[in-house]
Amino acid sequence: MARTDEDTEQLTRPAEPAGPTATADRPPAADAVTPDDRTPDGRLPGGRMPDGRMPRWLPRAMVLALALIAAFQLGSWAFHQLTGLLINILIAFFLALAVEPAVSRMAARGMRRGLATFLVFFVLTVAAAGFVTLLGSMLAGQIIKMIEGFPDYLDSLIHWINQTFHANLRRVDVQEGLLHSDWLRKYAQNSAAGVLDVSQQVLGGLFQLLTVALFSFYFAADGPRLRRALCSVLPPARQSEVLRAWEIAVGKTGGYLYSRGLMALVSGVAHYILLQALGVPYAPVLGVWVGLVSQFIPTIGTYLAGALPMLIAFTVAPWYAVWVLVFVVIYQQFENYMLQPKLTAKSVDIHPAVAFGSVIVGTALLGAVGALISIPAVATLQAFLGAYVKRYDVTDDPRVNGHRVRRRNGPGVLARLRAARTRRY
Repeated sequence: MARTDEDTEQLTRPAEPAGPTATADRPPAADAVTPDDRTPDGRLPGGRMPDGRMPRWLPRAMVLALALIAAFQLGSWAFHQLTGLLINILIAFFLALAVEPAVSRMAARGMRRGLATFLVFFVLTVAAAGFVTLLGSMLAGQIIKMIEGFPDYLDSLIHWINQTFHANLRRVDVQEGLLHSDWLRKYAQNSAAGVLDVSQQVLGGLFQLLTVALFSFYFAADGPRLRRALCSVLPPARQSEVLRAWEIAVGKTGGYLYSRGLMALVSGVAHYILLQALGVPYAPVLGVWVGLVSQFIPTIGTYLAGALPMLIAFTVAPWYAVWVLVFVVIYQQFENYMLQPKLTAKSVDIHPAVAFGSVIVGTALLGAVGALISIPAVATLQAFLGAYVKRYDVTDDPRVNGHRVRRRNGPGVLARLRAARTRRY
């Protein structure tokens, strides 16, 4: 049977895929899409642009990303440049929190808040200036005494070396060797070159001190106005929380500094009595030094405070330095286990391990400033969180107190003996 033209066309035509949705997933060509099918911004269905053009949102997204990166870099640069100022403001804020209870009491009795703040800072400035003056005079007197007694010390050292090692040293030879040594010449040159650096550091320290004093004065004098300005941008529910946190911070910071001041007074009086009994010179100044340094420099303050009295006592008699060391160690134990818990139980109620950890973290973040303000900051945070954390009664379980619970599969030996005796009778 001969094939017709229609049969030949069917054999040469490519087979179409079966199913009504075989071509439904294919994106329509750009020329096959009518203007009614496009979006208002000219895009094809599926977000594609005709003729392979870039989507209109892509340039704006790139500009926004570049702007965010530039803003982050600028903010990071500004933060590193202003780190010193931010730390000074933080110190001033905590100092203002510490003096605010005294300022508020004076203001409640009718005194203007600015005048009350000025009086408090004036008393603190006079006390600090007096302490620095007494300490400087003591150090200057000891340096002069050491310089005047240096020939006698040198003669004693040379005599001991000659007797011990059978040498033949003379003081004149030692002095000439020191005066003509390269070490002394290099030391004098380095000291002369470092005078300018020391002067710059002293001026920088004075500027930072004035900055802290100015900010703390304004924080304390304008405390109510500052709280009002802060609460004005918050809803009423948040305002009560902010005011509560501020009140807790004032109580904890003031309580911490006042308790430390009381312990410094007790420590200073105790060490003054010892130094006065031993006949160590400058006993009042050394007592104040031990009290302040041991209480307001955490962790290592006790050792720094005891080093200077031991050195001064050693110049009087070597055994006096040993007595001072023994007294410092004993008093530190008395303070840690008896005095400090009673004085700080109500003001700063935090665990000693938490306090030690906070000091380490504060030192790592902000140095000596962080070590000083870490304990009141952690105490404030703990008290603020404790007001919002719900607590429950602890069950009467022996495991709470560290006791183990013995599990028994059946009655014990004594119980079985009692049961057998009861059955017998």
